[in-house]
Amino acid sequence: MPEGHSVHRIANQFEQTFVGSRCEVSSPQGRFAAGAEKLDGATMVDAKAVGKQMFLEFDNGLWLHVHLGLYGAWDFAGEIATGHSMAESRTRRARARKAEAATDDDGEDSMASIGAPRRSRVRMAEQEKAEDDIESFPPEPVGQVRVRLLTDTAVGDLRGPTKCEVLDAAGVDTAIAKLGPDPLVDSPKKGSDRFVTTVRKKRTPIGLLLMDQSVVSGIGNIYRAELLFRARLDPHTPGNQVPEDVLKAIYKDWTKLLRSGVELGQMMTMDGLTKAQHAKALRSRADRHWVYHREGLPCRVCGTNIVMEMAAGRKLYWCPVDQT
Repeated sequence: MPEGHSVHRIANQFEQTFVGSRCEVSSPQGRFAAGAEKLDGATMVDAKAVGKQMFLEFDNGLWLHVHLGLYGAWDFAGEIATGHSMAESRTRRARARKAEAATDDDGEDSMASIGAPRRSRVRMAEQEKAEDDIESFPPEPVGQVRVRLLTDTAVGDLRGPTKCEVLDAAGVDTAIAKLGPDPLVDSPKKGSDRFVTTVRKKRTPIGLLLMDQSVVSGIGNIYRAELLFRARLDPHTPGNQVPEDVLKAIYKDWTKLLRSGVELGQMMTMDGLTKAQHAKALRSRADRHWVYHREGLPCRVCGTNIVMEMAAGRKLYWCPVDQT
């Protein structure tokens, strides 16, 4: 399942490639025909992610709400952005809004230019996969495309989402209110305080709470395992027994890892790597994580074999020596 960084990157793709453009909206497979009709011909004016959910706003007052779930993915083709970063996209948005309001730029860091777009094709879900460039535009829909968003220069095809619906502004507010804080949406203090307060009220093990999207947004199986190891915290510890300073540190670390994931397009969770080790880790998931998917292998710190157990139907990886 795509974790928070992937959904933020998809929202950035829409922001850079679709926002400001009139969209032809259709449902090639037919299952979203009524919803597509409501959005067809409108201009996309905003794209944002909160945790694992994405919201695309149109100028007719309606939003497309998408949760990819286990099997969902977006296929983009045309003059699309490739290899862009969250920082660049957010900077461009901030500058445009401040220019419109006739105020000064706030000095956010800007990443290097992505260069001129070309007629590319890329699939964006848990992982990103560049495919062969297209020869003609727009390409024909392939497979069971629930929603197609088409502009003069780009197309986005949605397949297999858990949720795909049209909402008004009130519906969007209701959906977001059910979600826990997202470090890229909420202010640092507000998000951290909300996370700590929620966890400290619960007796549920912290290993389960981190996967609860009403507690904190965007954390999936990989980030859960890695955050707990980085905190050297036993995943079975009840939330109300985790010290407040530890919870604050976990939220701060989640902020760091999420930002890194959005910028790199990878869940890089190991620190202190040499340049060569970092390059190797980017090429291979096996060299990228402390404990995730390493059951039976020696802990990178103490040498004890990593344990895997089932927790609420998901695999939980942890070190029984370092996480006590």
